[in-house]
Parts: sequence; C-alpha cells; structure tokens
Amino acid sequence: MAKDREKAPATKQETDVSRFLAKVATLPVSAGRGPRGKLIFAMDATMSREPSWDRAIAIQSDMFDAAAGLGGLDVQLVWFRGFGEFHASCWARDAKSLGRDMTGVRCRGGYTQIGKVLAHATKQTRQEKVSALVYVGDCVEEDIDALCAKAGELGLLGLPVFLFQDGDDPVAARAFQEIARLSGGAYCRLNDASAARLQELLRAVAIFASGGKAALLQFGDRQGGDIKKLARQLGGK
Repeated sequence: MAKDREKAPATKQETDVSRFLAKVATLPVSAGRGPRGKLIFAMDATMSREPSWDRAIAIQSDMFDAAAGLGGLDVQLVWFRGFGEFHASCWARDAKSLGRDMTGVRCRGGYTQIGKVLAHATKQTRQEKVSALVYVGDCVEEDIDALCAKAGELGLLGLPVFLFQDGDDPVAARAFQEIARLSGGAYCRLNDASAARLQELLRAVAIFASGGKAALLQFGDRQGGDIKKLARQLGGK
C-alpha cells in the first residue's frame, strides 16, 4: 500500500507527534473540584506511523514517571493496526500504567480504523461521560460520509474530537476538518513549525477536558495564536 511505503528518517514533524503523545501524561490537575475528566487518546499504529510511534516509546518513560503523581484526568489509550486489530486500554489514573500499555505496541501494516475509534468513543461516553477524544493520524482509508455520521453522533452526545494530522494528505485534511466540525471539536495539522507550540496545544485539550469550554477560552485569550484559534473552533468568540 502507498501509505506503508518506506519513509525517510524521522523529521521534526514526527518528533512533534511523539512529544504530543508523551505529554498526555502531564495533564492539569483539577484540584478535586467536581468529577474527574476523561480523555481518550487514539492513534493510528499502522506502518506509516512507525517512526513517530517508536520515538514516542523511546522518550515516554521519564514523562510518565514525572506525571505519576498528578490527578484530575483519566486517560484511555486506543490504537489500531494490522488486519482489523483494535485495542483500548483500561482507564488510567496512574500514568505509569498507560506507559506500560504503550511499551509493548509495535506498528503493523493495515488500513485505518477511524470508524471503530469513533464508535468506541460513543459507547464509552454513553456509559460514563467522556470529556474529549484526541486522534492523531496521517490518512483516511474509509468512507468519509460514514465517519461524518459517527462524528455527528458524538456531537449530539457532547463529545468533541480533537484531530491532529501528521503530514499533509489533502483527503485526510478534509475528513479530519469535517469530523472536528460535526463533533464540535477542533483540527490542527502538525507541520515542521509545530514543535514549539505542540506542548501548548495538548495543554489546551487537557484544560478543556478538565474545565470545559470556558476554561479553554480563558487559556486561549492568554496564549493567543494557535491556542486561541483552537478555542474558537469550539464555538468561542
């Protein structure tokens, strides 16, 4: 398949995605006010993602160890690969347990399974409210209209999808933008200039999951730039 072709050595863009994944462990603390937020973090683990996935595993240990004492947000890791393989971890309060889940994963060739990710998120939030879904991927190999229907259902349930595109595939860009719009979420493409802003983008998603739209808008006003744009995509002014 074209998307699984041999790729050049890891670029800054691929490092950005690795850092984004590792920083999930450093989510803000809710200080005990109200219920804990829940964040699903989903990744494409097909072969085209291998450089960024391996680099994430290489740097994750210190990040998860540093975050092990933090609270306020439960995280679930979801990933797919190969011929229909789809995995979802248990909800992790202890960041180390999420790190252990990631350590054993290796990328394999296969088609995208974004529809399964969205269906899983729907099921989870019907059982217990999920604050946000983050998805990182580079392409879409599924029926876009079907994905949009699932995204619209998430929008009705109040579960926004934050999509971060690794690369510049135009089909993926259009699909991710529509999924974000229909779910009430936001879209951002990770490009060569994204390293400096990636940590703040993740923090913005975490703040939304912990404190809602109002907290994100306040954070966006303080930070400006891409963070403010991300907040505005969620319906802010």
